[in-house]
Amino acid sequence: MSDRILVGTRKGTFFVEKSNGKWTPRLAGNLGGCTNSVARDPYTGTGWAALGFGHWGAKLSRSDDDGKTWTDAAQVKYPPDARHLLPPMPDENGDIPEGAVQLKPATLLKLWVLGFGPGRVYVGTIPGGLFVSEDNGKSFALNRPLWNHESRGGDLSNGAEGRKTEWFGTPASEGEFAPGIHSVVVDPKDPQRVLIAISTAGVLETTDGGKTWRGRNKGMTNDYLPEKEADWGHDPHAIVLCAGDPKHVWQQNHSGVFYSDDGAATWRKVSAPDRGVHFGFPVAVDAKDGRTAWLVSGKSRVTVDGGLFVARTQDGGKTWEQLRNGLPQQHAYDVVYRHGLSNSGDRLAFGSTTGNLYVSEDRGDSWITVANNLPPVYSVCFG
Repeated sequence: MSDRILVGTRKGTFFVEKSNGKWTPRLAGNLGGCTNSVARDPYTGTGWAALGFGHWGAKLSRSDDDGKTWTDAAQVKYPPDARHLLPPMPDENGDIPEGAVQLKPATLLKLWVLGFGPGRVYVGTIPGGLFVSEDNGKSFALNRPLWNHESRGGDLSNGAEGRKTEWFGTPASEGEFAPGIHSVVVDPKDPQRVLIAISTAGVLETTDGGKTWRGRNKGMTNDYLPEKEADWGHDPHAIVLCAGDPKHVWQQNHSGVFYSDDGAATWRKVSAPDRGVHFGFPVAVDAKDGRTAWLVSGKSRVTVDGGLFVARTQDGGKTWEQLRNGLPQQHAYDVVYRHGLSNSGDRLAFGSTTGNLYVSEDRGDSWITVANNLPPVYSVCFG
């Protein structure tokens, strides 16, 4: 189990470390930067932070000395010929109005998530590009097979006549209503296999290191599509897989909780609305037992009835427990974003937009509060 939690917030990167039996937070770097995702490459030890600045835009920061110092890394840039089909912005009711889809040059709006494989660093972005480094972050290149995937219109560098996209937007970035890659999951037993999730499109998989991609949305349903079981147009909020048994994959989705025990080839819905388990953003899975998972439920983007709990299943979603011991049960309106929950061994941690950070050392049975006054938390990762 790790004694360090990496926390990305709206105003910087924090480390929360355990010493002499006590967890203590400290500012570790990137002061003033919106840290959308922070993680340590398990293969090289390099620390990475995906930042966003109102004035300077998105950039990567790295630490090669265990977080003592941070420096600007090689930056992610879309090639000049990278274009995408952009749907119109939704109206005040959240509906996408009728209108022509625009062909636009790709502009980096947000660095959203980090992922790692042996010799590779992945960055998922808005507007839906996956960038890959094979030189420990000295340079990054857009994965063209995914960018030119048929589900988003194919290769648009020479125009878009007769093309259409199945990738739609996310409100997770100001400006364009563009799709975003928020989950990059590398199979530790087969690093050539990578799963990604897009808001809004669905889940895709490569088994050849990114040369080809295929949709993995069978069994998923979307409650607000006319065709609920469409091949595309789904809105996963986060996906994770079991490191010790990667055929087990979990997904928190806008339309519920989904689970796969066949490597994401098929999904089944395992929501339990009567137990408060349906809508939410983050999900975590046990590293050995793929049937055991945790999530933080929400309702209309706040806690369920003002009380905070973590939901746990130990049987693949057949039954769910509400874990409340040590968590606030009155007037608590913590929202936990999709990267805000993490686990390591028997430990779990999650942070909220109200600046609270909670830790459990007994698989969620009981919780302690280790910070109350952090900036809004976007990312939590043991490391």
